[in-house]
Amino acid sequence: MSQRLDRINALLRREISTIVQRDFEFPGLLVTVSEAEITQDLREAKVFISVLGGKAEPVLEQLAQKRGLIQSRIAKRVVLRCTPILDFRVDNSAERGVEMVNILEEVDKLPKAPPEEDEDEAK
Repeated sequence: MSQRLDRINALLRREISTIVQRDFEFPGLLVTVSEAEITQDLREAKVFISVLGGKAEPVLEQLAQKRGLIQSRIAKRVVLRCTPILDFRVDNSAERGVEMVNILEEVDKLPKAPPEEDEDEAK
């Protein structure tokens, strides 16, 4: 991916995150914008949302319903040829990370084999 697209992705992620934080309320949930991936023609963008503390479906539905509002706010703050159409998706990487840490902790609790002795020491 080009540096320009990387910069646009970072800018979109930051702006969408600001809009979600300022204009939306999700009681009891921690909602973050983890990534934005814009297409080469700058017309569409996948926006990955992480939701901790509850289910992601209601959050995605609310963001999808207010997509026009979010896009209009982006258009006012970000100068692009055209404002990308946003496609909100769930990012489960935080949950997978927690699951992986839990698995590693369980593996660490399993009995371990005794250390092998060197052949020279055994003689």
